Amino acid sequence: MEWSAGAVARMLGISPTTLRTWDRRYGLGPTTRHEGKHRRYNDDDVARLKRMVELTASGVAPASAAASLATGDPDFSAAADQLDAARMRRVAVGLIARHGVVHTWDAVLMPFLIELGERVSSNVVGIEVEHVASLSISDAMRVSGSAAEVPSVLLACAPDEQHSLPLDVLAAALAEQGRASSNLGARVPGAALVSAVERLQPTVVFVWAHDRAYADRVPLPELAGTRVLVAGPGWDGVPLTASVQRVDTLSAAVETILNRI
Repeated sequence: MEWSAGAVARMLGISPTTLRTWDRRYGLGPTTRHEGKHRRYNDDDVARLKRMVELTASGVAPASAAASLATGDPDFSAAADQLDAARMRRVAVGLIARHGVVHTWDAVLMPFLIELGERVSSNVVGIEVEHVASLSISDAMRVSGSAAEVPSVLLACAPDEQHSLPLDVLAAALAEQGRASSNLGARVPGAALVSAVERLQPTVVFVWAHDRAYADRVPLPELAGTRVLVAGPGWDGVPLTASVQRVDTLSAAVETILNRI
């Protein structure tokens, strides 16, 4: 049988808004689409959502519940709660090996970090979990991804930008596709970025910024003639030249870079 979103929400005793949120954030949406009609939930979709309701009702965080449904492995969240960095790294490496970098990031790790960040912001607790989890994910990405070719992509954070995890994730996703990259990491001064571009002559430069103050300090005019991709919420409202393109997801960044090399 197949059901509409409204019917599924009534069946499970949740609001349509929750159903839409789970679809948008965790990919727990309907898998069936008929020509000219809305997507419909099938038996497998409903069974998965029923398990999601059971897990969240028992106290499991939505991101953790969705992760266990996506991978069949709830261990990452449990390891994070125990600040077990080695276990988190092992679980992440295993998930990447089974499901690939992009799926593991989109379906498990990013939702987990988003929800953890929301808890930290609202309760000012869990900062230590956030730090250990981020470091463990970075380690897992480095272990999982390496490519033998000469690097043609340069990755860097904007000046004073400390959040370098997105660079590690992108580097691993590119390596999975056989593309090597040079990762300059966090807090790359503008002059250092320009110097690295001049020395390495990369095909593509990728710059991450989560704050507008950092994005504004990236010397984009001095990178003219180089293909530049930018990502992160820090680029909201920043005027970009024709040679600079913004990407909003990991898969979009990978696809765009592969098409440019």
